[in-house]
Amino acid sequence: MYPEPTVGALIVNKENKVLLLKSNKWSNYYVIPGGHIEPGEDMEDALRREIKEETNLDIYEIQLLGLQQCVYSDNFYEKKHFIFIDFICRTDESRVILNHEHQEYIWVDLEEIKNLPIEPYTKKLINEYMEGKKSKYIRDVIYNYN
Repeated sequence: MYPEPTVGALIVNKENKVLLLKSNKWSNYYVIPGGHIEPGEDMEDALRREIKEETNLDIYEIQLLGLQQCVYSDNFYEKKHFIFIDFICRTDESRVILNHEHQEYIWVDLEEIKNLPIEPYTKKLINEYMEGKKSKYIRDVIYNYN
């Protein structure tokens, strides 16, 4: 059994809100959308495919945001070792059509997330982003949306 590379994204809409999805695979925590990279698939192509499958959103201005390793999380429904490759991107859409993998969605200001039940790896990604540990360009993407 090898670690599984996955992609995920903080998706920012025109109202400068971020999409979170509630997942029963992750103990009903909110997570960012994403999924596995198929053999031979480019990471950004995998991200676009996964986002389209899970949310029916089209994304653009994709920028790498962070990398994390998740080894046998107690919050995931199976014993898995993931490599999370996370991005930040934009969408012009706000209407989400969920597939079977998620139970609900919310668009939220990052300032509002403190009281939400967010999966710990997602929370860490958002906290690092908010604390400015990422590049200025990436931090500014969410606030300079035209």
